[in-house]
Amino acid sequence: MVESRFKSLRNAFLSGLLLLAPLVVTAWAFTQIVGLVGGNVRPLYDRFLPESLSHVPFLWDVLATLLVIALITLFGYISRYFLGKYLLDVGERFMLNIPGVSTVYSSVKQIVQTFSSEKRNLFSKVVLIEFPRPGMYAIAFLTNKAQGEPQARTAEEVWTLFVPTTPNPTSGFLVMLPKSQIVELEMSVGDGMKMVISGGAVVPPWPVDGKTSVPVQNPALDRPQ
Repeated sequence: MVESRFKSLRNAFLSGLLLLAPLVVTAWAFTQIVGLVGGNVRPLYDRFLPESLSHVPFLWDVLATLLVIALITLFGYISRYFLGKYLLDVGERFMLNIPGVSTVYSSVKQIVQTFSSEKRNLFSKVVLIEFPRPGMYAIAFLTNKAQGEPQARTAEEVWTLFVPTTPNPTSGFLVMLPKSQIVELEMSVGDGMKMVISGGAVVPPWPVDGKTSVPVQNPALDRPQ
């Protein structure tokens, strides 16, 4: 009976100890940080404190610690959005002044900017057209279907297409073709970009997802030469 009660009290003590230990360790760590940071900063302004409030040094240590944290956060914000941008601009100017390296850097930067996630949305579909002459085919990207004045002055519906060059797709040709001369492809815009940049070395699989697809017949592309 006595032994059972002793075990019960021991288990209760251990349970309470386990519950209080994290709180005690947290409070100890907090006071150590406040004493280390605030205690070293407070002497800088201690002489300016009113005598009526100087008898609570721990409170001022806490305020000094919060002030230091706020200043560090402000410095990090400034370095991230201002100093970081400045260093990036300096590094970019340095790269552009190195012969040979500047050409590669500019080309890669243009490719990244052209096909960034924001600008990729400009291309809604991959299409196949005869370009630059009948009987020669090129991959193009559909950019717009509404043409305003050019549409009003043509006899049929025309779409605006971007025909990129390879392997540098940042340059290309803007063409407006009748819808009847455009073959819409099933490949994604990303796959179309890979095909252009690789110079045709990377060709996406087709049919898509292993499904049997019937090729789109386009009289404009099937006409006899």
